[in-house]
Amino acid sequence: MTAVVIVGACVVLLVLAFLVPRLSRHPERGAQKTLGAGTRATSKAPGPLGRLFSKPFRSSSRAVGRSGSAGRRARGKMPF
Repeated sequence: MTAVVIVGACVVLLVLAFLVPRLSRHPERGAQKTLGAGTRATSKAPGPLGRLFSKPFRSSSRAVGRSGSAGRRARGKMPF
């Protein structure tokens, strides 16, 4: 269920970054802020469990960032 939500957010962010690149920064930062809070909360688990629990949040945050930058990059390559 969580993976579906993250994929949906990435797709929405990709389309938004392609259509309106400047306005896509705020939703991207909001998503990364939310995922960062999850990372910080789960990394407080003791020992290797902290790294294990926080990994999905870190990779999701990276995916959100890459999705936004890919949309802006694609928009930059368009001839208009």
